[in-house]
Amino acid sequence: MKANFDSEQPADLNGKTSHEVLCLLLLFYMVGYIGSGTQKYRAMRVIAGQYRGRPLRSLRGKDIRPTSDRLRETLFNVLTAGKPDALAGTVWLDLYAGTGAVGIEALSRGAKQAYFVENSAPAAKLIEQNLQSLGIAEGYKILRDDLSGVIWRLQREHFAADVVFLDPPYRLRQAYEVTLAALAESSLVWAMSLVIAEHEKKFDPGDEFGSLRRIRKLAQGNTVLSFYRIGGLPDLNR
Repeated sequence: MKANFDSEQPADLNGKTSHEVLCLLLLFYMVGYIGSGTQKYRAMRVIAGQYRGRPLRSLRGKDIRPTSDRLRETLFNVLTAGKPDALAGTVWLDLYAGTGAVGIEALSRGAKQAYFVENSAPAAKLIEQNLQSLGIAEGYKILRDDLSGVIWRLQREHFAADVVFLDPPYRLRQAYEVTLAALAESSLVWAMSLVIAEHEKKFDPGDEFGSLRRIRKLAQGNTVLSFYRIGGLPDLNR
């Protein structure tokens, strides 16, 4: 939820006094955000696992659009298929990580390692703060670099992900094609890797990027999760 202070409002706000208006605005921020200095944080939580129910923070802004608790729960329900330990020992690559909520959820559910890729300094700092607030001191790396730099670096480390999650700012639609194509050409994904892209329902990133083929689309409200795998097998729609 984001307040729209630019929309036109009646001058007297339906007869409410300035004091009443101030109280309503304060209530809005108390319900939706946790204040910290001049920045506001959207309240979120870890869904399940070791850190279940623990709070996470997110900076307010157009480009910081964390995966909602509900969608994250749906995503991990698909990945675990009713088996709580299904993600134990897995390696994750969280691209355009934002708050780090997806990678942190994976760590909470037993992932061995999560790499958070985030080029924004405030967002990278927030990921670190969220990890520290949970007492997570190992099993992760935060990489502040562009896509090509990250791929070059991780390939030199012989890194291969079990799950890659990408959630670029929705306005950067070209980022989906560039990222998925680059992943398909890299050694970061292998035959059993699952690549997941979160995007708007009104935008379709595409079915195929080199050897990466879409195997499932899962819609929830105005948001869609597209699942890709090398060669397109197995088909998760079946």
